[in-house]
Formats: sequence, structure tokens, C-alpha cells
Amino acid sequence: MSTPLPWWHRDIHADRRPRLMARGRIQAAFRRWFEARDFIEVETAILQVSPGNETHLHGFATDFLAIDGSARERFYLHTSPEFACKKLLAAGEARLFTFARVFRNRERGALHHPEFSMLEWYRAGEGYERLMDDVGELIGLAAETAGAKVLSFRGRTVDPFATPERLSVAEAFVRYGGIDLMATISSSGEGDAEALKRQARAGGIRVADDDSWTDVFSKVLVERVEPKLGDGRATILMDYPLSEAALARRSARDGRVAERFELYACGVELANAFGELTDPVEQRARFEADMAEKQRLYGERYPIDEDLIAALADMPEASGIALGFDRLAILATGARRIEDVLWTPLPEARA
Repeated sequence: MSTPLPWWHRDIHADRRPRLMARGRIQAAFRRWFEARDFIEVETAILQVSPGNETHLHGFATDFLAIDGSARERFYLHTSPEFACKKLLAAGEARLFTFARVFRNRERGALHHPEFSMLEWYRAGEGYERLMDDVGELIGLAAETAGAKVLSFRGRTVDPFATPERLSVAEAFVRYGGIDLMATISSSGEGDAEALKRQARAGGIRVADDDSWTDVFSKVLVERVEPKLGDGRATILMDYPLSEAALARRSARDGRVAERFELYACGVELANAFGELTDPVEQRARFEADMAEKQRLYGERYPIDEDLIAALADMPEASGIALGFDRLAILATGARRIEDVLWTPLPEARA
């Protein structure tokens, strides 16, 4: 079997170059869009004391050495610029955006790369519904800039100029899984694992006896719901259960859910947004619960960023969103995989 040519081979680069140029035009158009709305562009440090405290995210670690090499301090490459951006909100910035290089371990595939670009933006004093309008405009702008009439991936298409559908997680579970999700969540937001297992099994979803409520929720979401989202037009999946939104504030309409939404197009998750949690006590409790679960599942945990906890006390109410810029470039250019829209992708791991 012949060895594939590297990305820097002239023929390979010539084939990839039109998509890379389109990516650059989209990025430039996005910058103009944000600047026209009084956002400022910021650059956040990649090295952080914590890579993030979500259960299933895995960071890259490195050590800072004293000049004589005797002392070591552990740092991580950030999985998101979120913590740094929130500190800037606490410092007084009101509207900011960043194109950040971020790093996630244990991730490689058609839509995943260990290093990738994330576009994040924040609006102080504005609700997360405003972000829903933002993403609708931006996916249309991406397609227009790339000269695409549709977003496409693996035979599925989306009209990028159509208003995205807004669908709650509870509605999606009923529609695509036949599951009454809210009947398994108490008024305090706690999930009843056995009640959810019974419904999942009745619907033909395999669950294990020791699966937690979150485990079953994730299986239903991945197997039944996500494949149906973003077909024909983009879908905004909103009002996540409180336990599935570690950095989002509790909804004022229903305390069992949080102000979180995700954007899907062609079955691909493109963005994740929050009405930001600013209660430092509750945030610490959620981080500690997630790190305990990470320890249970993966045998590791990450430190809590004490600076972030302190900054939350000074942070105004805000909404924020992270958009996988490379993924949007894939859909706007008709690429097959993420390496097609990265200027210098990492080589494939050797067996």
C-alpha cells in the first residue's frame, strides 16, 4: 500500500488551496462583522493554570521550569479561551471576540483535530437569545463569502440563509427518541437515572445497569437526536438540563434547565452558547462535581482556576458562545474533513 503524500506536497497543497483561501475570506468577513457591531478583538494566553473543568474534555499539560531547572509549575494548553474572556468581562470589557488556537487531547477524526481554531464572542448585559440571532447571520455570511448556496457535509445540506429552527432538548427527545425527558428530572434539577433507563430501553436504546442519568442522556442525544438536527436548515438546540450545562445559569422560566444552546447544521455541532453563570459559589460546586466525575471515568482531574472564581464576583451578566471555525469552513467550502481547511495540519499518528 502506498504512503499518502504529505499536505505540503505541491499537488496536495494546490488541491487544498482554494478552500484555505475561502477560509481566510470568511475570517476577514467575520472580523468586519464584529467590528461593525462595536466588538473588540482580543488575544488570550494559551498557557493556563487549568485547561477547563468539563468532564469529557482532555488537555495537554506542560511544565514551566525555573531558570536553573529546579522548580516546576504545571500549566495546560487551554481547551477554550473562555476563562480568560470572562476575566476580561470582569475587567470591564463589554463586547469582545477572539479567534483562538485551542488544544484538545484524545480527539482526532473528520471533525476533530488536536489543535484547531475556535471563535468566541461575548455580550455583557445581553441575553443568550441575542447570540441565536448572531449565529444565524454568521452562517449566512460564511456561505455568501465562500460563494456557497448551501452548507454541505456527507450528503446533507442546509440553507444557510434560512432562519434556524429553535428546538428545546425536551422537545427533541420526544420527537426523535419518544422520551419524556423532563419527567425524569426533579424540581431541583437532579436526574432520575432509573426512570430515564426505562424509557430508553423501551425505545430500543442499549443502556448498562451502572449507567448514570448523564450517561443515558448522552446515548440518546448521540444516537437519536443529533443525527436528525440541522437538516434543510440549521437547528438551535436549547434549554439543556441543568446537569449538562456546567457554565450556564439556571433558566428563570424552568429551574430544571439552563440557558444553554448548541447550533447544528448537516448533523454537525457548530457552536455552544451560554447565558453565563456568575455565581462563584455555584460555579465552584459544579466544577468540583465535574472533576469528581472525571476522576471516576478517566482517573484524572484538573485544578480549578481560582482567578476565574474570584473574577466571577465582578463579572456582569453576560452571554457567550464558542463556534468551531474550522467546522464551519468545512461546511461552507464542501470539504470532506478538517485537514482540508487547516493550513498546516498535524501528521497522522504512526501505528
